[in-house]
Amino acid sequence: MLRKVAAVFAIIASVATMVSAEISFDTRNSATLQQEIANLELSVPVAAPVEEKGLFTKADKEWTILVFINAKNNLEKYGLLDVNEMEKIGSSDKVNIVVEMGRINGYATNDGDWKTTRRFLVKKDNDFTKITSPVLAELGKTDMGDYKSLVAFVKWAKTAYPAKKYALIVWNHGSGWDKARAMNVTKGISYDDETGNHMSTPQLGLALKEMGGVNVYGSDACLMQMPEVTYELKDYTEYIVGSEETEPGDGYTYDLFVGPVVARPTMTPAELGKVAVDGYSDHYQSIGQGSTQSLMKSAAQDGFVPLVNAFVTAAIASGEKALVKTAASSAQSYAVYDNKDLGHFLTLYSASTKSADVKAKAGALKAYLNGTLITHNRVNSEFANGNTQGLAVYLPGYSFNSDYNELAWAKAAQWDELIKWYQAK
Repeated sequence: MLRKVAAVFAIIASVATMVSAEISFDTRNSATLQQEIANLELSVPVAAPVEEKGLFTKADKEWTILVFINAKNNLEKYGLLDVNEMEKIGSSDKVNIVVEMGRINGYATNDGDWKTTRRFLVKKDNDFTKITSPVLAELGKTDMGDYKSLVAFVKWAKTAYPAKKYALIVWNHGSGWDKARAMNVTKGISYDDETGNHMSTPQLGLALKEMGGVNVYGSDACLMQMPEVTYELKDYTEYIVGSEETEPGDGYTYDLFVGPVVARPTMTPAELGKVAVDGYSDHYQSIGQGSTQSLMKSAAQDGFVPLVNAFVTAAIASGEKALVKTAASSAQSYAVYDNKDLGHFLTLYSASTKSADVKAKAGALKAYLNGTLITHNRVNSEFANGNTQGLAVYLPGYSFNSDYNELAWAKAAQWDELIKWYQAK
């Protein structure tokens, strides 16, 4: 299965072994969900008019779900499929589903083979091979790797399709906070192969700030659920959905995500975030595909940092460099080998340490991680061994990328001090 990793991951051996296969475009939903949706009398909203005299007619909506699909790369065919998944459900009188999608030459040629950036209001249809939703705007060629493009989309959608709550999904390749360098690409999400640009981790946080925040943010992209990324976003969203591991090429299964929201539009941000995790995990569980996806409460990151720092202080005081390095090396890793599951690392180190203080501080940190910070975690297949607990973290074995020092996480937490300490001779 092709995984949602930028092309430069070809130089990483663990990713190079992945092979591409045609996806099974699963149209099955649970009987309960289908019945709920069938019982609704959905009033699909008319596309918002082109702005005239600076005014829009506002609707009383519960949610506007915004999906920024940068398909200007080798994931293009999956972007088309994902919009078709959304069209299985469509917008309703209480929920707007709004998409900005860009395409590129060299990959998919179906659905009219348009190669620009378009905005859509997603409407329900029964054609799973073609996007029939109305085009709200034809933007021509845009740079979807520029964080300002994301800001412009969300600001426009908030004006054109206002709601009580907003959920934003950024769809593309993702690399966590760091990436093996090739062609000067590192740290980020939303890689535009046409412009060569992408959003860095700090720029993603800046985008959420400039757009005025959202209630739920999700990365339909690889390797993004780690504090190095989420700490940049914490003040601009209530909940964060993401994956510790790479995502299969098909990414989110959007009918299983938006369907429950349309069926019960009054759900809270926490409930919508859980639905996003479950829709993704249910699909990959049904086809036996390994996957990880978790939900983080953003505000809990403030209480997370003091516990991290207390653990780091205890670990350094113990002098147990060898034990820390062994636990880091043995912890559950992902496509980027230096990304390790935090909870599993703490479990391994706690089992080997002779320090009562380390055991206590690691236990407190792990309890907070699993009970307060990560509110929902789903794993499938090879990850269902208890070692993937919802949050990856940077634990390099033999080197340290100095770019790490520029992250908000590194400035607030002392995790970088732990790394530098156990690596020192």
